[in-house]
Amino acid sequence: MLPAPLPASRRLLLGMLLGVLALAAALPLPAASADGPAESQHPVRLVLATAGLTWEDVDPQTTPHLQCLADRSGVGAMNTTSASVVSTKRQGLETLRTGYRGLAEEAPRSSGIPTPPTDQWAQLPVPSTEVSSPEEVAPALEAEAIVQFTAPSVPQGDEAARAEGLAALDDAVGTVLEDLGGCESAQLPRILLVSVAATDPEHPEEAENPGAVASRTAGLQVAMDSALPGRALTSGATKQTGVVVLTDVLPTVLDSYGATADGLIPGQPFRGAEHAQPQQLALDRSLAARLVDGATVPALGSWFLLGVAGLVLLLVPPLARRPRPAAAGRALAAIAPLALPVGLYASLVPWWRADSPTLALTGVVWAGCALLSAVVLAGPWRHHRLGPAGVSAALIAVLILAESALGSRWQLASPLGAQPISGGRFYGLSNHLFGMVLAASLMALLCLFAVVRTARARVVWTVLVGGAVAAVCVAPSMGADFGSMLATIPTFGLLALLVSGVRLRLWHVLALGAGGAATVLGVSFLDWLRPAEERTHLGRFIDELLSGELLTVIVRKLAQNIAMTTGYPALAVVMVLAVLASAALLMPGRLRWRSLAALDAEHPASYPVRVALVVGTWLGYAVNDTGPVLVASIVGIWLCCLPAVLPPRTGDARHPVPADGAGDTARTA
Repeated sequence: MLPAPLPASRRLLLGMLLGVLALAAALPLPAASADGPAESQHPVRLVLATAGLTWEDVDPQTTPHLQCLADRSGVGAMNTTSASVVSTKRQGLETLRTGYRGLAEEAPRSSGIPTPPTDQWAQLPVPSTEVSSPEEVAPALEAEAIVQFTAPSVPQGDEAARAEGLAALDDAVGTVLEDLGGCESAQLPRILLVSVAATDPEHPEEAENPGAVASRTAGLQVAMDSALPGRALTSGATKQTGVVVLTDVLPTVLDSYGATADGLIPGQPFRGAEHAQPQQLALDRSLAARLVDGATVPALGSWFLLGVAGLVLLLVPPLARRPRPAAAGRALAAIAPLALPVGLYASLVPWWRADSPTLALTGVVWAGCALLSAVVLAGPWRHHRLGPAGVSAALIAVLILAESALGSRWQLASPLGAQPISGGRFYGLSNHLFGMVLAASLMALLCLFAVVRTARARVVWTVLVGGAVAAVCVAPSMGADFGSMLATIPTFGLLALLVSGVRLRLWHVLALGAGGAATVLGVSFLDWLRPAEERTHLGRFIDELLSGELLTVIVRKLAQNIAMTTGYPALAVVMVLAVLASAALLMPGRLRWRSLAALDAEHPASYPVRVALVVGTWLGYAVNDTGPVLVASIVGIWLCCLPAVLPPRTGDARHPVPADGAGDTARTA
């Protein structure tokens, strides 16, 4: 006799999990070594440490010695964030020795900084010494030691004091170079010049306030490596040409001597990448990072005002009952979120070089949004009420995923990208971007299900969309995001089960959670097999797992999540609104949300989509360290798109209010 066929639920779940495993297996196993940016074999002999020096300060007229050293070095813009909101020079000087951001003794326990601090320079095969005078450098180098020279700082604020500080720093660097044979000498040792912090206050303890998010008022700092002349600095920590992190300095020093750190450290050695104008690139990175926050609100906000106008037309009853204003409101609400993907690609145009960067960025955003709006509003889908919102949501998800899939080339100078000043991550799919992708993908499916009416077709579309999102999220060369995979598979798997007509059981939920965890761990292990400097966040998680730091990592991420929720009033308000919205989305009948209840009566498949959205939102919040930002992204997109798909109000007629999930419910969707 033939074996009895598996129940439909098990066939569906087994197919989904096999697809997940196939996705993990399809990712190529990295080779043990790979061609990468150039590196130097010369040992670092001298580290020049200053503070407050940006690439906007380096100039042939005002800082000739710094300019000369830059001309014969690899250069990059450097992030110097620490465990406190504002980084200081004393924190940066400790980072040079320990490889961790900030002061170990002062940092909160949740920061993950080992206490007491370990001076990793003790691992070097040569002695090390610190000097505070430029005249002491040459004699110390003659003693075959690696030398750290703490140079004068460049103060912030007062222009006169800043000019004086720049002159003192340039003179000190000039004295050092002259004592070593001159800047153009072929006998110069390998020199690292790094500005270890944006500030050097007289009373640093008053400025070093702990916080969940680093200040973005401090600019990127200068980094130079004389062993990589004519190249743009990069590292495995940033994977971005022209950008490095302060924690990369210690690994660079250790690597140059073939030494290894005592325990795990977060940074990776400097590497040199080919670039036609590395100093211009470093300046561009610095300018964009400094200007982007101030330009973002006018640029994106001016376009979002269209969405506000659309919501007014849709939510004010006298206007919503009139066909033409309601149609205009749906169109405006549908195109309002298009500013998000356009903002992510804004660095395609170097807006920061304009005389008015804010106006330039605003022009870039409006031009890009106008182009996408034509696609949304002019296609044949415009004849369906849900068409424009669905196409808009699909464009948002596709464009954001494409940016990560292509290597995160445009994020760093864009309003919606991972900002290098914050230093959370420099590539891949950040939590706010994943929130946008999740929200937009589910909204696109909700609109698609209005025309795709069979259970099988809906399951297929759900699996295809979920698989595409999962592939980009978890691939090390793309999204490289651990937390998003833990939310993606359960969210889309749950939706597939709901629209299939299968009765949901507890073991389904447990299997989806296990599938997500198994996939991300499997891909993380593949990433871990690569050389250390090529690994992403995924592979480094395996390092932390093997070193017994799993509990520390979990506690640190939970602490940051809670700190963001409680420490920022705007995010706290968003979280409260998200809780209320979640209840309203799941219980429109009980809460007398007549328009949404009417949507369920007209389009029953919208209810399981909303169930998946709520589950994905709060699961994403729980497994990511900046969960409130993820939730805010989801709320923003659905706030625009959902009113655009609700049934129109007609006259004074009141929509019938069926029970939640009534009609053709999730079981028969």
